[in-house]
Amino acid sequence: MGKTLTYKILDEHKVSEDLENNTMSIIIDQTLTQDATGTMAYLEFLSFGIDKVRTKLSVSYVDHNTLQNGFMNADDHKFLQTVADKYGIIYSKAGNGICHQVNLERFAVPGRTILGSDSHTPTSSGVGAIAIGAGGLDVACAMAGKPFTIVKPKVVGVKLIGTLRDGVSAKDIIIHLLGILTVKGGVNKVIEYYGEGVKTLGVPERATICNMGAELGATSSVFPSDERTYEFLKLQKRESDFIPLSRDEDSEYDENITIDLNTLKPCASCPNSPDNVKNVDELKDIKVDQVLIGSCTNSSYYDFVKVASILKGKKIHKDVSLGIAPGSQQVLQMITKNGILDILLSAGARILESACGPCIGMGQSPATDAVSLRTFNRNFYGRSGTNSAKVYLVSPEVAALSAINGYISNPLGCKVDDEFSLNVDYPKCDSLLYMPTFESEVIMGPNIKPIPHFSPIGNHIEAKTMISLEDNITTDHIMPAGAKVLPYRSNIEKISEFVFSNIDADFSNRCLSNGNGVIVAKQNYGQGSSREHAAIAPRYLGIKAVIAQSFARIHKKNLINFGILPIELAIDADLLDEITIDWNEKEIKVINVTKNKTYVTENNLTEQDLFLINKGGLLNTF
Repeated sequence: MGKTLTYKILDEHKVSEDLENNTMSIIIDQTLTQDATGTMAYLEFLSFGIDKVRTKLSVSYVDHNTLQNGFMNADDHKFLQTVADKYGIIYSKAGNGICHQVNLERFAVPGRTILGSDSHTPTSSGVGAIAIGAGGLDVACAMAGKPFTIVKPKVVGVKLIGTLRDGVSAKDIIIHLLGILTVKGGVNKVIEYYGEGVKTLGVPERATICNMGAELGATSSVFPSDERTYEFLKLQKRESDFIPLSRDEDSEYDENITIDLNTLKPCASCPNSPDNVKNVDELKDIKVDQVLIGSCTNSSYYDFVKVASILKGKKIHKDVSLGIAPGSQQVLQMITKNGILDILLSAGARILESACGPCIGMGQSPATDAVSLRTFNRNFYGRSGTNSAKVYLVSPEVAALSAINGYISNPLGCKVDDEFSLNVDYPKCDSLLYMPTFESEVIMGPNIKPIPHFSPIGNHIEAKTMISLEDNITTDHIMPAGAKVLPYRSNIEKISEFVFSNIDADFSNRCLSNGNGVIVAKQNYGQGSSREHAAIAPRYLGIKAVIAQSFARIHKKNLINFGILPIELAIDADLLDEITIDWNEKEIKVINVTKNKTYVTENNLTEQDLFLINKGGLLNTF
């Protein structure tokens, strides 16, 4: 039997395999970081004491925290730039663009493995790579030349047949798939696309699908490297990077899904979860207050060609605020040169910086109770900066037409204007990319604090339940982002004050007052962003274990990396219930002393996981 494309690439990079625990370790070719997670990743890297990165390529991007509100962000950017220069890392300065868009344009290569300290790293899989999101400490280890260990993923084959109709986009494909699989349906799986319909999608469209595949909880997503990949790389003047890659015809998938592009309809992810999917027709006439087009999901030149085709000669509704954020300096130059920018401005759009911006809560928070349509990938509660806002995730076509009409509108039949050619010159933008010289000395501002040292939790834990939670708790719930919080990302003591602050303002004070604590949750705890602060900050507050029915992949790994015991178990616990945990390599016993209930489960952690927890975390092993 032949191989899937997923395992062609993974097996090529495999350095070891653990059959008993169903894991494999792979060598990583490339890494990427961004500034919200990168400061911690590089502090961890510095603690290893090595002289330079060991990867084929590593890039440090500044795209999240570009608001200069106080000295903290600027200081962190100087830290990132000097670390990059000294240790052999390419540095992408603020203004160059969103890490995933720039990485796709300039650095992603078919057949490579890419590890990034951002959950949307799989964007680069649109060119036929295996790109994986991870916590910063795992990325730091990869930069040090260490293999990366994953559960051997099941491969879901998504067969695309037919052709998208005018007004239906790649965003509708992935939103539709989220409606099928849900936000936990891709955990420890790779979503592999194949079929005749794949050839109808260019790399920017494939990248959109791979990007939002992170919302499935998937390890990665992947498209073949074919003639469409070559076209894209040639436009980027990187055709020498092309190699053809595809599945063997006789390969078999663990799961199979078929999507008929001919019949697909424009759809939306409704508040407050990407898998709360409805067809746009079901939402018609909902009044819209804000429209934002951009993010790492939909900020390519192709996306703005479609937006301009709809906005040309029109004006946005008087009650709508329309914000546009090109994904990179390259995209901004292209839409400026060919007149698209003028069309957007004439329609009434506000042009935002080429950065993550509103997607991470950096500006453009909606009004109270407002309806905001966004071409982004996440609409978790509070992520926009306005807890009462109703955020819908849609395609650029739905966003543009709705901005004109003032209500959610179906763009079926809207065509790309013949005025805009896709085969235009793609400028090579290097003005904000800096190659390392190995000459800088690392500069740390006063807000950059040492990583806290954590002692092992021990095999007998007496604690209290600090919070009891429902299904699908995200890392945005645990460790909010936004302009108020993210400037403290390199100061764990300060940022810990904000843990669970959007749903329980007293959480951090209660933890500090009570000492040892546990968190209790239901299914898919820790979905969403890769931010390891959602593990480090609770650990700083005294959290020793998280008891949940199931965990999201990246967050479970982050908990283990910082010495917190993840326990897969359904228990009944209320706030401040007394909890006792006794555990070893085979069994975990949890006693709710307050309710006089005992729960016993098999310990399903690997030997390596147990080793790290017993050491107090990965950093204690160096």
